[in-house]
Amino acid sequence: MFRVSGEWVSPIEVESALVEHPAVLETAVVAQPDENGLLKPCAFVTLKQPDSASEALAGELHEFVRQRLAGYKSPRRIVFMEELPKTATGKVQRYKLR
Repeated sequence: MFRVSGEWVSPIEVESALVEHPAVLETAVVAQPDENGLLKPCAFVTLKQPDSASEALAGELHEFVRQRLAGYKSPRRIVFMEELPKTATGKVQRYKLR
């Protein structure tokens, strides 16, 4: 859990909302500082069709999450990746994404 604008945000909650989108295969959300040093949610996303990654899709995913969760929980940045870093047992290595 991390704080955004004084409110607690659960990365799992944001990830669950993102995975509901039909284009998303898997995702991981971490807190990253913005230009002012404040923590904001950042989503790392793998797509079912990796060649469909675009700024338009990133905007669509941002709005998709905003419709399901409070605005401050929506990822400010969406990064498309071919695969997420994982351990041998399949858990996402979030520390590598920070």
